[in-house]
This record gives sequence, C-alpha cells and structure tokens, in this order.
Amino acid sequence: MSAEGHPEGFTPVRLTAADLPCVSALEAAHGWPTAGSATQLAATLNDEACVVVGLMAGEALAGYAVVVRLPFEAELQAILVDDAWRGRGLARRLLTTVVAQARVWSSERLLLEVRAGNAPAIALYRGAGFREDGIRRGYYAPRPDPAQSPPTATPRQAGAAGGDDAREDALLMSLPLAAEEPASG
Repeated sequence: MSAEGHPEGFTPVRLTAADLPCVSALEAAHGWPTAGSATQLAATLNDEACVVVGLMAGEALAGYAVVVRLPFEAELQAILVDDAWRGRGLARRLLTTVVAQARVWSSERLLLEVRAGNAPAIALYRGAGFREDGIRRGYYAPRPDPAQSPPTATPRQAGAAGGDDAREDALLMSLPLAAEEPASG
C-alpha cells in the first residue's frame, strides 16, 4: 500500500491474530502498558464482537484502533498512531472507520473514555462530534514514563496535591449514531 504521508495513501485493513506482532511492537514502542497479555490481545484480534482496524505504511503498522460491539452501543477501546505518522490525519481516518463500523452494527452510540490530560485526543473526539458525558475520578494509573509520553494539558487528578503517584481522571464521551425519533404527541 502507498504511504504518501497523508490519509488517502493509507487503506484501513482489518487486523487479525496474524498481525499480533506488529500491534504488540507498536504498543511497546510507545510505552503503552497493555491491559493484558499477548494472549489477551490475540483474543481481541480474534473476537467476532471486536474490530481491530489498522493503517499500514508499507509493511509497517502506522496506527490502529479497536472497537467493540455492545448490545446497543459500540465502544472505542483504543486508538494509537505511531509518532512518525502523527499530524497527518491518521487518527481522524481511524476514527472515521470506527464510526462507520459502529453504524454497520446499528449501534445507537459510540462510547469512549480518554485521559483527561490527553488534549490532542480530546480535540479529535470533539471535532468528530463527541460530547462529554462525565468523569471517572482517579481512573488511570500514572503514566509509567512521563518523559516518553507527556500530557499536553494539565490533567485533572484525584487524590492529594497531584503528586507523582496521583491517578488521572478519565473523561467519558459519546457520539450519538441512531437517528432521532420524532416526538409523539
């Protein structure tokens, strides 16, 4: 596939368990403390209720997103773009693909949670029409290596004085997908 440095040069592809090494490598390169083991990530890649979509730069994975089908909604569980490809609209392309998948499933809403200090992601989601639904105080553990992935805004912190061990809040957001029903009356 072509990778001309803009989203049009990337074709979204559905990733499978065969892509586990490149997904794991991308996460490791960004210091993502995966929620589970390689076995759990492989299970996600094989789960019929999940779609893991990737954007390839030649043979390398430039970014990926995970969306899960719920009974009436869908949830964006992860989105990651390699630093080398940031600023080129790839996250927006992945998000557009995730929204399209949720619509294929006839989901009523697309849900997500994001670190309160992740200003670029929050701006992406707001720009796509997501609205804030609430906050989970102290939801995220502190980042393992703040020098590698610094927050771009001051995160809201739970606990005392926001020390190094303070947990970061999660911002809950959603995008309505179902057509509004006309009011009866």
